[in-house]
Amino acid sequence: MNRRHFIRQTTFVSLTGSGALAYLASCTKSKQPKSANPAVPESETFALQEITISDLQQKMTSGELTARSIVEMYLKRIEQIDRNGPNLNSIIELNPDALAIADTLDEERKNGKARGPLHGIPVLIKDNIDTGDKMMTTAGSLALEGHRASKDAFIIGELRNAGAIILGKTNLSEWANFRSTRSSSGWSSRGGQTKNPYILDRSPCGSSSGSGTAVAANLCAIAIGTETDGSINCPASINGIVGIKPTVGLWSRTGIIPISKTQDTAGPMTRTVSDAAILLGALTATDTEDKTTNERQGTIWRDYAQFLKADGLKGKKIGIEKSFLKKHEAVDALLKNFIEVIKGQGAIIIEIELIDKLKDLEGMEFEILKYEFKDGLNKYLAKANASVKTLEELIKFNITNEASVMPFFKQEIFDATQAMGDLSSKDYISIHEKLLSTTRKAIDGTLNEHGLTAICGPANGPSWCIDVVNGDSFTGYGMYSPAAVAGYPSITVPMGLALGLPIGITFFGTAFSEPELLAAAYAYEQASKKRTPPSFRTTV
Repeated sequence: MNRRHFIRQTTFVSLTGSGALAYLASCTKSKQPKSANPAVPESETFALQEITISDLQQKMTSGELTARSIVEMYLKRIEQIDRNGPNLNSIIELNPDALAIADTLDEERKNGKARGPLHGIPVLIKDNIDTGDKMMTTAGSLALEGHRASKDAFIIGELRNAGAIILGKTNLSEWANFRSTRSSSGWSSRGGQTKNPYILDRSPCGSSSGSGTAVAANLCAIAIGTETDGSINCPASINGIVGIKPTVGLWSRTGIIPISKTQDTAGPMTRTVSDAAILLGALTATDTEDKTTNERQGTIWRDYAQFLKADGLKGKKIGIEKSFLKKHEAVDALLKNFIEVIKGQGAIIIEIELIDKLKDLEGMEFEILKYEFKDGLNKYLAKANASVKTLEELIKFNITNEASVMPFFKQEIFDATQAMGDLSSKDYISIHEKLLSTTRKAIDGTLNEHGLTAICGPANGPSWCIDVVNGDSFTGYGMYSPAAVAGYPSITVPMGLALGLPIGITFFGTAFSEPELLAAAYAYEQASKKRTPPSFRTTV
């Protein structure tokens, strides 16, 4: 469940700037014909269409491609369909050093040094993750325009060490969807509105909207998003790609603009489970500045690709959330097919009722997020090279610059957050303990009671119309939310199209169960092959 959806519904029971003016009209008022495919290049097939990390490595090893030629092809693709044509607007800034980095990595390969599976692979990262280079880190906000981090986020250092090329930064829902209850996913005051590449007037979901759209549209090999609750899984589902929110503590959070120390983590966004597993392992390392990576209770791997087996569902018990059946006929049909496919792979289906066990937690997540956002953001801004140094100063900046920063929706979440106490508050401590313990016990109890490998359900319903005036109109589901609250891992994989719009299926389990989840998700992906590249239709 997206955070704004959670804020509006306030209960687990309900789980179910520039360029923005163009989206004031309703989807149904589009003046273009339904079949319109605006200026998508058709004269040639994109050479890197749906290419995987393994494919790229093979082509670089053979000499067919170089890291530089790959970067050049992606830059051309970005110019054609992100900056022009459909104008997806998923990338907020390109790395001016990308080609130079590629040249260095090509020279290393020529001299017999290949750092691993990410050597020479272009990656896009969300614009709330620090890079100690020429690019800014702004969370999409004009308040942080010009802010360049002094050093890389920990995971970015690991990414560079692995030989990846940071191609650029992706647009996002401003402040990761934690400014207003009426925000539009994929809109930021710095970057404008990101589009859904399948049907352009539909939402890309958020907050990792740009990463989801860019991967789906083949603007990069792989990408990184961040999630508190739904910000990887929802855009992964709605953009027809694979998204992983790892167990909190598997990846470092140092150098990432925070919302919640309890729930935040970055994670892979890719077109295949295999690519997600490769990226997941490459950035799994201990960070002395993030204590969660020092307190991990479970086996940690640097190679998660080893768990990808086509028979990964054989004999495994998979729980299907009973309350998510019979909600939307198109999604029901996809879910029915999902069940048939995994049964055919030897899985045992068990209907469960997890959501009902969480009905007494109404509103608690939002309270925790407000406390933790104020604490975390103030700490981040205090050390940043930004002109605003506190949440209070940020609120004042937004008021002063209201016409450009808040032309459609305001900052009522900021205002409510500023009024919160600190993390020593008795209310925070008691609510935090109840929310975390109850959610974890419910998930672990359900898994253990039935001997489940994973719990599954649709990530979302069909995408809604972009609407910067009224905000998002979520269509139910949100199976990833209990895992997000617990700090547990979840993986969303394409389940098919509903009326031309992608729907993902989410697998989640207990802490550090990534190997089991990857095995199940990979087996389903290989048996179903539901990933479909976007067609850039103008409207339904």
